[in-house]
Amino acid sequence: MFLDERLETMEREGFRVYQLRRLRRMLKVVLAQNPFYRRKLEAHGLTPGKVTRLRDVEALPFTTKAEIAEDQLAHPPYGTNLTYPLERYVRFHQTSGSTGKPIRWLDTAECWEWWNRCWGFVYKGVGVGPGDRLYFAFSFGPFIGFWSSFDTAPLVGALAIPGGGQDSLQRLHALIENECTVLLCTPTYALRLAQVAREHGIDIAGSAIRTLILAGEPGASIPAVKRRIETAWGARCYDHSGMTEVGALSFECEAQSGGIHLIESEFIGEVLNPETGEPVKEGARGELVVTNLGRLGMPLIRYRTGDLVELTRERCPCGRSFARLMGGILGRTDDMIVVRGINVFPSAIESILREFPEIEEYRVEVRREREMDEIAIQIELRQGAAAGLSEQVTNAIKRGLNITPRIHLAAPGSLPRFELKARRFVYQGERRG
Repeated sequence: MFLDERLETMEREGFRVYQLRRLRRMLKVVLAQNPFYRRKLEAHGLTPGKVTRLRDVEALPFTTKAEIAEDQLAHPPYGTNLTYPLERYVRFHQTSGSTGKPIRWLDTAECWEWWNRCWGFVYKGVGVGPGDRLYFAFSFGPFIGFWSSFDTAPLVGALAIPGGGQDSLQRLHALIENECTVLLCTPTYALRLAQVAREHGIDIAGSAIRTLILAGEPGASIPAVKRRIETAWGARCYDHSGMTEVGALSFECEAQSGGIHLIESEFIGEVLNPETGEPVKEGARGELVVTNLGRLGMPLIRYRTGDLVELTRERCPCGRSFARLMGGILGRTDDMIVVRGINVFPSAIESILREFPEIEEYRVEVRREREMDEIAIQIELRQGAAAGLSEQVTNAIKRGLNITPRIHLAAPGSLPRFELKARRFVYQGERRG
């Protein structure tokens, strides 16, 4: 299904014209009314009139999360990246703080409608529509999470059922009793709900859930994680990525062609070498840099997301011409560790560990020893797991990553569980840049 078939299937040349028109319109408003970007852009001698081709976006300066945080610290509480008077803003959210001090973000009513439009692409892309009952296993705090998706559900004709203020068992009963067809949560929490269901003899694979839309972590695009979730729930699992400060960026379509579609009608996406800032070849790995085109109240221009992706503009089997991020979000520029000369990302470790159904939960500890990073992994096993699994896990990681971690067994139920973004990597001592 499509939200806007004309846009989603448009040829690239026409699409570039469309993006350029929206970019110029956004720059005109922002330069006239937004103190933060007026300072940045005028310092580079830039005006909307100088942006005559889409590639001219490369002349615009980058924006970083640290820069936004510093601006909010210098001009509390919301900084100077405000295009309109404060009374125009109607929504408040803040980042999760997983990569530093949380930053605050405001939206006008028009910006919130734009958020809903982005989620409309997500819902239509996975086939959600009238008659669906959506269960949101989410706490509904200040983190953006699924707030916008909850508001968007009625716009596609679906029933939205909130799951805030409930524990995992209550949520399972609620989604089964209400015959929910779609579950929205993080990949980690989908696995946690499956564990609780198993412990209480609840048949979630036989429930009405047919679709899971998972966000907040890269897990839903990791094949081993996706298989485990789909097996447990007897349903199809779809990835989605977004950011509080950027918006709802992407979605996996029903074709599940190995990537997630960047919503290019609402974002300009670039993939750059994270060290040089230069563009990489299509299909090569680099950092995703985005400019949102419809969130004028608190915009972001050439925002360095820190997410590592591999982008292709080859048309998808679903018919969409929206670019795809193959394999979803592959990692973060600040997540990589170097273990005895080997580059290792958390997603690579999770991909291997999730191949073992006996592992209920895990935790990775990174330590600095003799000027090198070393890792130790605690694994919590399902009851009845066979002896000798630690050695099998060690060998699998050695084969897959060419490193040899220390594996320790943790007592059942001793490792933390997560509802939102999981924080399974713990760093001891100062991290190496």
